[in-house]
Amino acid sequence: MYDYDLLVVGSANADLVIGVERRPGAGETVLGSDLAVHPGGKGANQAVAAARLGARTALLARVGDDAHGRLLLDSQRAAGVDTAGVLAGGAPTGVALITVDPSGDNSIVVSPGANGRLTPQDVRSAGGLLQASRVVSAQLEIPLESVVEVVRSLAPGSRFVLNPSPPRPLPAEVLAACDPLIVNEHEAKVILDDTPAGAAPADWARALLARGPRSVVVTLGAQGALVASADGVAQVPSVEVEAVDTTGAGDAFTAALAWRLGQGDALTEAAAYAARVGAAAVTKAGAQESYPTPEEVAAL
Repeated sequence: MYDYDLLVVGSANADLVIGVERRPGAGETVLGSDLAVHPGGKGANQAVAAARLGARTALLARVGDDAHGRLLLDSQRAAGVDTAGVLAGGAPTGVALITVDPSGDNSIVVSPGANGRLTPQDVRSAGGLLQASRVVSAQLEIPLESVVEVVRSLAPGSRFVLNPSPPRPLPAEVLAACDPLIVNEHEAKVILDDTPAGAAPADWARALLARGPRSVVVTLGAQGALVASADGVAQVPSVEVEAVDTTGAGDAFTAALAWRLGQGDALTEAAAYAARVGAAAVTKAGAQESYPTPEEVAAL
């Protein structure tokens, strides 16, 4: 019996968000809206998204001993996330500087801060959490060597989900554990290291699968997603909504997918549900504040 449906090992950032009419070019200054501060970071986002859907969720992360760190812990606890694995100190809490244009598209610069101090030893020390979790999800806003340690510390029978963002080449040991590897177009191309894989997303999915993951999901925004496994490649449609802010929508998708896989859904079925969760998330501003309840997903 697992204590947790999902353990997220990853980043926790304060999102500093400014709305702009258009993003500045090199050397250009533009005026924006008032600054808004939101709890964010890919790891913290995934944990809140899963907990809001009803998953028994824990977070393993590192924040600073500062106001941003307290904001993040408060947000996790309010969503029902177990924060016993959240470590404090070592560096300031990570910060993401986000600009959002009128179409809802965003540009993000991240200062990792304490996220960069989440070490392999921290992962080893949290072995009890890893052993108690049905699914473990990670991203790359923490050191890659810590993600490698996560893979080595998985409980027998548990499932590992990775969104390699920000993207970088991955060691074979990590790729082989992914079930699935979840990437967007940009991340797919980086993982493939510009190796020609064909122009179509289905070609990228097959090429990524050939690198060793047990399964692959390629997210395509408003076009939905592709899932690839030994059973072949399948298209998962999206839900048409009016986008307000896409910040954190990919994290909501990943969290929902990871949780549903742990509940026994087939990959295509889980991805279809995750696409609905991601669509619901873009209809509201912010990241964690935008994440839907099961009732809101069902209403789409």
